[in-house]
Amino acid sequence: MVVGQETLQEVLDRHTVVGELCRAEQGRVRCVACGHRCLIGEGKRGICRVRFVQEGQLRVPFGYVAALQCDPVEKKPFFHVLPGSGALTFGMLGCDLHCAYCQNWLTSQALRDPVAGVPIRRISASELVNLAVECGARLLVSSYNEPLITSEWARAVFCEANKYGLLCAYVSNGNATPEVLDYLRPYVAAYKVDLKSFRDRHYRQLGGTLEGVLETLRGLVARGYWVEVVTLLVPEFNDSEEELRELTGFLASLDVNIPWHVTAFHPDYRMRDRDGTTTEQLVRAAEIGAEQGLRYVYAGNLPGMVGRWEDTRCPQCQATVIRRWGFRVLENRLGTEGKCPQCKEAIPGLWRWPRSLSPVEPAYAAWLREPEDAAEGSSHCLR
Repeated sequence: MVVGQETLQEVLDRHTVVGELCRAEQGRVRCVACGHRCLIGEGKRGICRVRFVQEGQLRVPFGYVAALQCDPVEKKPFFHVLPGSGALTFGMLGCDLHCAYCQNWLTSQALRDPVAGVPIRRISASELVNLAVECGARLLVSSYNEPLITSEWARAVFCEANKYGLLCAYVSNGNATPEVLDYLRPYVAAYKVDLKSFRDRHYRQLGGTLEGVLETLRGLVARGYWVEVVTLLVPEFNDSEEELRELTGFLASLDVNIPWHVTAFHPDYRMRDRDGTTTEQLVRAAEIGAEQGLRYVYAGNLPGMVGRWEDTRCPQCQATVIRRWGFRVLENRLGTEGKCPQCKEAIPGLWRWPRSLSPVEPAYAAWLREPEDAAEGSSHCLR
């Protein structure tokens, strides 16, 4: 992609700083932002294409957004985190995987696919935080591309956000390292992982490994993150009953209280050779998750078509404590105490963020002009 007179790669390379998630090794630089642990030589790039070595230092993305939108937190999806709240969600460009069915491929596959990539907008961490407060969001979320590969930027934003009482979260493929999980933990409260399959051969088709993601899930639970897991149910890829039982059984072995969202696939990007997920397939997958012992199972992407699988129910008395339609909260009987109003059973989650929002100066939206690096007449993709 060419942006003005520069290539997209040249534009992104200008929006970098010296990285922290790395170490010198064998005359090169070992990046530890994601599970690939790329050993990068001078003038070379990691698998993600956006982290590179220049003059002996790892340069990493910083100070811009390629996608920005205030969404309901349920869209992330987090169903056990401040229900009904706004989540200002930002993304950069690039990913360490190459999923054929990616629904955010314009941002995630930049520098890998010549037709991917969108114009970017420069912004500071403090401006981003003030935008969140101005639009009434209670959360700041890194998403759209893979946030692990831009973790220095996310941590800088989240460090500022925590000062203003905003809860911070990651929406990630889960191909992490212990180093990056430790690096983020002081600032990130909630972490959503896409568990794409329970077959290593499938993960290798996407550019990763199953064990790497399972180890991330173990590490997130051990470090005290609030974890929710999503599986996009792709026909003829990960939808066999055997695989779904193994996947949900693993999650239940970690913690039966982990919310599991099974969502409907629709043909996209380079996977248009099969039909979308049916309601019946989605509901059956949700039933399998419940049979395997998970206490909070949700079926998504088909609003109003999956019955009780959109709602949060008390596992003790089966009372419905949160009623939803798609990403909308229709009724929340749980309240900030996180207890069933009927039997007083505690429902795990982040129901009340203890910090109050601090006032900010107005007019921090002045940066919402045409992207500084956009070619004349080009469109932008700030969602």
